[in-house]
Amino acid sequence: MVDVAAIWSIEYLLLALAGGAFGAAIGGLPAFIFTGFMVIAGEAANLAGKAAAGSDAAAIMITDAIAFGPVFGPHISFAAGAAASAYAARRGYMDTDFDYHQAKNINYAFGTKPDVLAVGALFGAAGYVMVELMVAFAMPFDQVAMGVVLSAVLHRVAFGYDVVGTPSSGWLDMKPFEQEELQSPDAVAADGGVIGQRYAVEPWLPQQYKWLNVAVLGVVVGILGAYVGYVSESPYLAFGISAASLIFLSIGHENFPVTHHIALPSSTAVFALAGSASVATVSLSGVVAVGAIFGLISALFGEVFQRVFYAHGDTHLDPPAAAIVFGTFLISVCAALGILPGSGWVPAL
Repeated sequence: MVDVAAIWSIEYLLLALAGGAFGAAIGGLPAFIFTGFMVIAGEAANLAGKAAAGSDAAAIMITDAIAFGPVFGPHISFAAGAAASAYAARRGYMDTDFDYHQAKNINYAFGTKPDVLAVGALFGAAGYVMVELMVAFAMPFDQVAMGVVLSAVLHRVAFGYDVVGTPSSGWLDMKPFEQEELQSPDAVAADGGVIGQRYAVEPWLPQQYKWLNVAVLGVVVGILGAYVGYVSESPYLAFGISAASLIFLSIGHENFPVTHHIALPSSTAVFALAGSASVATVSLSGVVAVGAIFGLISALFGEVFQRVFYAHGDTHLDPPAAAIVFGTFLISVCAALGILPGSGWVPAL
């Protein structure tokens, strides 16, 4: 039996409240970018520690406790920032030149606004509780990523948004966006942007939604992510690099791709391919193959998810987090079926 009571810690709950409030203060996307930098720092410390003394204590301190903990854990700080935007848009606090519904603007920092920070704190605590429950029951996927997804569903329900929006045409159809079709005035909520200026379909990334483009990016980043995991012996470093690179997207660098949902499953697949052996035993051809396969699958799943849950909705429901959940769950399934020797750091089915 799982001792569910053992997951509760008033200290960590208070830390999660603070982490959520901080995520709302600086904005969801900036908080996630810091996650990336902290992962890079933690994994670099791990490599240095192994080289110096064969210890990975530094990585446990930085990667687990800071990057994925209450300070910058995406289920806490990023999810809280997304919830804060959903709440603030509903309250009419946001008036920016953002092209989509204001609630999707996760790059917005709310500074010291008390009620928005309080919302961030509550969602930080919710993220902590949800992920700790999934960890306690060893759910066979990336529990932090699932926490991000569930938190977004929760904020849609809590603030009166549709969980799944209504498409103007087919669920997967992006042509209305390409044709610059706008929503009718009746379809635009009072807090959803300027009437007559909101697209009928709002793709998550206007520069990254065409099937072929997404597929090619998935293969390319999948191979590179797998290689980074292979040579660094870290399943997280490629994710950290991809997440940190979003600083360019945050400052408005045009056409910059989002890739962390491709890099993490791909690098993890290398460790699954190694099974109980060292990742160094995997052949370079194996690295390339699993990287390409899991990169492609994760990228395409993220695109399907965004077309269903993001493009027709009013708040940010994170496609990369959903793709990471799917990609890591697929690794666990492949391990259970004997297709892969192991499941890496992902709990086995």
